[in-house]
Amino acid sequence: MLSGLLDGLFNGISIGAVLLIAALGLAIIFGLMGVINMAHGELMMLGAYTTFVVQNVFKGIGGFAFEMYILFAIPLAFLVAALVGLILERGVIRYLYGRPLETLLATWGVSLILQQFVRSVSWLLVTGIVVFCLLFFGGLQVLKRRPDFDRTRSTFIAIILPLSLGISWAVSAVLSETYKLAVTQPWFGAQNVDVTAPAWLRGGIPLGNFQLPYARLFIIALTGVCLAGIYLFLQKSVWGLRIRAVTQNRSMSACLGIPTEKVDALTFALGSGLAGVAGCAISLIGSVGSNTGQNYIVDTFMVVVVGGVGKIMGSVVAAMAIGTANYLIGSGTLAIMFAPVKPLADFFTFFATTSMAKVMVFALIMAFLQVKPGGIFPQKGRTVEN
Repeated sequence: MLSGLLDGLFNGISIGAVLLIAALGLAIIFGLMGVINMAHGELMMLGAYTTFVVQNVFKGIGGFAFEMYILFAIPLAFLVAALVGLILERGVIRYLYGRPLETLLATWGVSLILQQFVRSVSWLLVTGIVVFCLLFFGGLQVLKRRPDFDRTRSTFIAIILPLSLGISWAVSAVLSETYKLAVTQPWFGAQNVDVTAPAWLRGGIPLGNFQLPYARLFIIALTGVCLAGIYLFLQKSVWGLRIRAVTQNRSMSACLGIPTEKVDALTFALGSGLAGVAGCAISLIGSVGSNTGQNYIVDTFMVVVVGGVGKIMGSVVAAMAIGTANYLIGSGTLAIMFAPVKPLADFFTFFATTSMAKVMVFALIMAFLQVKPGGIFPQKGRTVEN
């Protein structure tokens, strides 16, 4: 019984570690900007697919290089997700601040677009997007030099947009007819793909009747590194100071000369990058697909809400609690522990599946929020008034 409990606690903590990496980014974004980013799970998915691509590149090299691919995949997953997050913030979210419903719907739409993108992405699609961006955004940059650009902006866009779309479609059509399957075949497709862990992350440390898998120990260590990095960045850097200032009082920070728009962009990119790192972590414990992020996004939001909006320490406590509770209930560990007490054993046996465990955890969370609606570490001061 004791070994089963220890095994359950360890697996619960490892699940909580993945939730924590994702929730760190969400806590920063939600805490600073009040943005409910429904595309956060898809940013995790992009990090997972980046890991898959890096693995294939290093597999072609082989040897010792393949064993070290994960060390290159982590920063690349961060950069890819951060870049997509930055584009999302600059292109969509910056126009929707203060409008939570529109932001939620917009990011939900982006999440669906990203899911379909990874299913359909091919050389043909990438070429079309690149040609369109070069023509449309390049044309706008050239036209901005005109003195009457502000007055005629809408007219220029009305002309350049259909032209860019038409030319990019024509280029794609020519490539499709010329090279056929070589450019039209999807890179990933709708099927899930598998990431093979390096040899040094396979196996585990034997401990009694069970073992501690190296992959999950690596995820826990990665979470600790991310947590320490975020703490040092927010507490010791100039931009971290600016982020904390804007979080506490945006209007006063703007009056003091802090560039709040740049702070918003940096914060969103940072939070998105952390989602990419979380995606890299989950690729080591399961297959990767277009719906990968959807399996974690609800739990991630629960971590942020239960921990307290914008509170990193609250996210740590909430992630460990939710991850451990989910595993102990869903794996049937609690049902075995309470076997001598038949009513309790029957009760926990009923919830001893992954889906039913989530139902019970959500019920416990709702009961907790009735008592402490602000979470474990509620906001204090002027941030509450806002």
